[in-house]
Amino acid sequence: GFSYGDDISAGKIFSVRLRIELGNQLGEYVERDKLILGICNGFQVLVKTGLLPEPDLGGEFSQRVTLSENDSGKFEDRWVWLKPSSKRCVFLESDEMIYLPVAHAEGKVIPKDDSVLDELIANDQIVFKYSSADGKSGGYPANPNGSVNDIAGICDQSGRILGLMPHPERHITETHNPRWTRKNIPSASGLAIFENAVKYFS
Repeated sequence: GFSYGDDISAGKIFSVRLRIELGNQLGEYVERDKLILGICNGFQVLVKTGLLPEPDLGGEFSQRVTLSENDSGKFEDRWVWLKPSSKRCVFLESDEMIYLPVAHAEGKVIPKDDSVLDELIANDQIVFKYSSADGKSGGYPANPNGSVNDIAGICDQSGRILGLMPHPERHITETHNPRWTRKNIPSASGLAIFENAVKYFS
């Protein structure tokens, strides 16, 4: 949920507490070949804690990616198409388009500068991109927040830490989609992200 009411900025207070109080334990956890998934506010916390785009939990760190206010200037609550775009992330197994809801006011992914964006692309760390139903790049509302390069989710270089703004946990059965009785509605594609996490350990 919205940690500490997002009173300063999305996920900021919780991320500071995590770094100060659990930084060492988080670092040890990452080193033990575990998985971390941050959804929506969790994604905001991961980039502000220093776990994405690459774990950096020691001392001071320079945040390399942030999530800012939506270009629309309002809370966006809608369903969006996501195009998988990484072979690195263990939460992702196929290149099938997925259909998930978003619900956020601060979801615009902004790399610190062009060099950070270039690294994310070169290292295959951009896991999901907002797109139209046919897989093409599109403006609002296909990209609901104005994210740079249509980025909806990124992973670290190990592929074991994933952060994304859309909500896979809100589409794990077909009936989660409010239009489920109509024809040509995508299946419950959010479930695959969790199934792939389990497969990683099997």
